[in-house]
Order: sequence, then structure tokens, then C-alpha cells
Amino acid sequence: MTVPREQPRQVAGLLLAAGGGRRMGRPKALVADPGGGTFLERGLRVLRESGCGPVVVVLGAGVEEARPLATAGTAPADVVVEAIDWADGQSASLRAGLGACLDTDAEAALVLLVDLPDVGPPVVVRLLAETAGEGPAVLARAAYAGVPGHPVLLGRDHWDEVLTSATGDKGARDHLARHPHLVVECGDLATGRDADTPADLV
Repeated sequence: MTVPREQPRQVAGLLLAAGGGRRMGRPKALVADPGGGTFLERGLRVLRESGCGPVVVVLGAGVEEARPLATAGTAPADVVVEAIDWADGQSASLRAGLGACLDTDAEAALVLLVDLPDVGPPVVVRLLAETAGEGPAVLARAAYAGVPGHPVLLGRDHWDEVLTSATGDKGARDHLARHPHLVVECGDLATGRDADTPADLV
């Protein structure tokens, strides 16, 4: 008797890149990344190189300039979503992105923010490895020196509740506060700090 080989878990990579970047002086997606290209292109590469798929990106501010960057290059997004209400905060982008993920077969969504310049594939790979074998009920996030941050891994079982509860600029924060979840320390791999002003890029 042949035992069927377990299929690998499908994890959608969800890049939130809709913010206006008021303190940065331009939309975060279009900020020049110190390693070359833009924050948007870097975020897409991180998700691709980490094995996430499909890759979904949410755009908002500067969408006309950002869309070509999201669909070209070495790591194009599979799905590009525009959050018309992006100015309402991170939750608007998260709802738009998870809504698009519902049309995929993914068991979970790996949510990455576009403005984390030192969070690379090793962080995502560790988070996925630490939750390997967990299905659509998975709930986990990275932490840096004990401080919770991004990326966040949301199993499909959580999407409906997040879609209805995410408000303002908190994203899935309230959902994570209500539900036990795994915290994966990644402080040896990155700082996890976001870049809000030009000074943060130095």
C-alpha cells in the first residue's frame, strides 16, 4: 500500500504597500531601498525568495507609479489589489489583501509590511518553518528582542474574523490580542524596525 505524500502547505505572501508615507515624503512603496530598487520591489522579492505563493500586493497611494513596479521585474506579484480607502489605515489594506486571498487555495497568508527594510527572507523562512505542519488554524508572528512585529502568519480560519474586526491603523493587532498565537523570535536576523522618515534609512 502506498501512503500518499503530504502536500506542502500553500502560503500566500501578502505585501501591504498602500501607505502614503507622509513623514517619508512619498508613498512607502516608491521609497528607494538602500539595497537597490524600491521598497515595493524589495518586499516582493522577500516573499518570492521565501517560497510564498501566490504573492498578493496591496497598493494605494501612488498607485499609478507603483503598479508597473509590482507587475514587472524579477519578482512580480501574482495579484495586484488597489485599496481605494488606504488613507483609513493599515486595516483597509489588510482587508483588501485578505479579500483577494480568499480567491486562492492558500491555507494561510504571510502578511509583510512594505516599510521593513531589514526584514529579509530568513525571517519569513524561520516563521514558516516554526509553524510547519500547522494548517488553516495557524496564527503566529515574528518578534525582535521580545517585541512582537511583522511578518504575521494568519491561517485561513482567521480571515473572516480579521476582515470584520480590523479597524484603523491596527491591522490584525486586536485579533492577535484575543487569540493565543506563536511568537517566533527573529532578533538575531533583523531589527524589525519600520522606516517612517528619511533618517530611518541612514
